[in-house]
Amino acid sequence: MTENSNQNAEQTSETPAGQLTARIHSIETGGTVDGPGIRYLVFFQGCNFKCIYCHNRDTWDMKGGTLYTVETLMKEIITYAPFFRATGGGVTCSGGEASLQAKFIAELFRQVHAAGFNTCLDTNGYFHYSADQLALIGETDTFLLDIKAMDPAKHREITGFGNERVFEFARYLRDHGKKMWIRQVIIPSYTDDDENAHALGKFIVSLGDAVERVELLAYHELGKHKWKFFNDPYKLENIRPPKKELMDHLKGIIREYFKNTY
Repeated sequence: MTENSNQNAEQTSETPAGQLTARIHSIETGGTVDGPGIRYLVFFQGCNFKCIYCHNRDTWDMKGGTLYTVETLMKEIITYAPFFRATGGGVTCSGGEASLQAKFIAELFRQVHAAGFNTCLDTNGYFHYSADQLALIGETDTFLLDIKAMDPAKHREITGFGNERVFEFARYLRDHGKKMWIRQVIIPSYTDDDENAHALGKFIVSLGDAVERVELLAYHELGKHKWKFFNDPYKLENIRPPKKELMDHLKGIIREYFKNTY
């Protein structure tokens, strides 16, 4: 996978009647961990990264999933309005990499805002700042930015891509007054060392008040069976999830830099 892959191209299309469409993998309702309050969580098809631990391997294909229009999705979303109002919740778009369908999500978020609810984008941060992506940034209240690794070589080993564009995106959000949660998956032998934790902590400090929350997420094996379905080799076959003691240790390091770490 090269960094000029055509999988970076945005994939939103239109119906003959001019309605925006996007391919959606799945929808979860009643979520409480992907943004404030109760969330309506939409997983989009397509991803530019090919993370070796991906538990949503079946989202990679842009031709998969179910075709939705913004109008159809909003009709479903609005039925959860009482839960959003009661908890300060709203809509979170994830994937795959949701920003590949930026035009669709920007319009969806515009309508979510018009209905009075907030928006979150779960993203790997590999943005190209096209007009559609800039519109999406403008309509997003909080970014859930997943920084795969601080070391460039390990980031490339995990994802197939370097991490400088991800860091650039985080700084862009900071400089444009946007809010973010920083997330990182702790993978033994890849991101479980103190050096990575200290580097992450220092980078978070450099982002100032733009960062509202930091989450270290333990690698898990729940999506391993999907790789077998696609006859793909699973490179982490011999890697076990990190122990609680290690997770607590790494969170302790990050808290030296940023208290609101979980």
